[in-house]
Amino acid sequence: METSTVQSFSPDPLALQAEEEDELTVEDIPLELEKTLRYLSIIIYSIAFLLGTTGNGLVIWIAGFKMKRTVNTVWFLNLAIADFIFTFFLPLSITYTALGFNWPFGTLLCKLNSTIAFLNLFASVFLLTVISADRCVSVVRPVWAQNHRTPRLASAIALSIWLAAFILCSPYLAFRDTIRDNENNVTHCYNNYAFSNDFDDLEVVALRSMRHQVMISVRFLFGFLLPFGLILVFYSLMALKLRRSHLSWSSRPFKVMAFVVAAFFLCWFPYHILSVLEVVMHHWDNKELKSAVLIGSPLATSLAFFNSCLNPFLYVFLGRDFKESLRRSILSAFETAFSEEQGKNTYSLGSPRSVSDQESQFT
Repeated sequence: METSTVQSFSPDPLALQAEEEDELTVEDIPLELEKTLRYLSIIIYSIAFLLGTTGNGLVIWIAGFKMKRTVNTVWFLNLAIADFIFTFFLPLSITYTALGFNWPFGTLLCKLNSTIAFLNLFASVFLLTVISADRCVSVVRPVWAQNHRTPRLASAIALSIWLAAFILCSPYLAFRDTIRDNENNVTHCYNNYAFSNDFDDLEVVALRSMRHQVMISVRFLFGFLLPFGLILVFYSLMALKLRRSHLSWSSRPFKVMAFVVAAFFLCWFPYHILSVLEVVMHHWDNKELKSAVLIGSPLATSLAFFNSCLNPFLYVFLGRDFKESLRRSILSAFETAFSEEQGKNTYSLGSPRSVSDQESQFT
């Protein structure tokens, strides 16, 4: 039965093992290791909550109310909103984990908590992809970008991103459910892919397995593989244009964005790899692989969650030199990180050149 297996070691709504359908129990790993991983998850979630709500709340306040509205502030504001909403709900996962994976908040919050987690994933990765495309256009077609890049257009694109992200995460509103485990006197928040608590009927089991694999595949494709591929293409095009023009990457806002993109994919990479291994486990019965997924899941999930509190610190520490950022106000550091490159000496080698001066070399 699903709820008596890996559910008892499920750290949160994103945890891979919370979705595992095979019979892998906590007896497959040492009890002390299970406790260590659970306590580690609680610590990391708590840090992510404290830093994420504070840091992203500060970004929202500064980018939304203290800075001039530009294309860049629209991008970073929406990134901060996605991370803030997610980290704001982290106490639910912290409580769930601390109670030994007993969900006391009811079915509605079970559905909402998981949906928000994946809304953050899709909204963030789509925003990073669009920001990379925006950077690419600014380098390849600087004059066109200067004439057409407007905060209004950026806001419309951001709204479309939120809509697309909600569509992709909406199945969790349907599939996420609670079930009572009377034997252990706990309530589990889990993915009821078959809309049935019958774990013995072969047709129900097959339906659950099929939908589980589809959900993982869609999440991996749209939440990692396609965005990562597109971002690589955009950065390659920028590198090619700059190399042909004998220019270098000297824009601080560009470097900030590069670090934000790198941090996101590094933090989410282990999670998505374990997701792929989950699909493999449906077709290959291997106890060692199952144990690796079970042990690695809380670590990978914790790393993914931690990404939601990193960006504000990247903005501050990369917005200006580290020592200077300690002396100057946070607002000043954010203004540097979010500044527009248009019309400035953004990319230079030797003598300074403006973006508009470079268009002939970029065509």
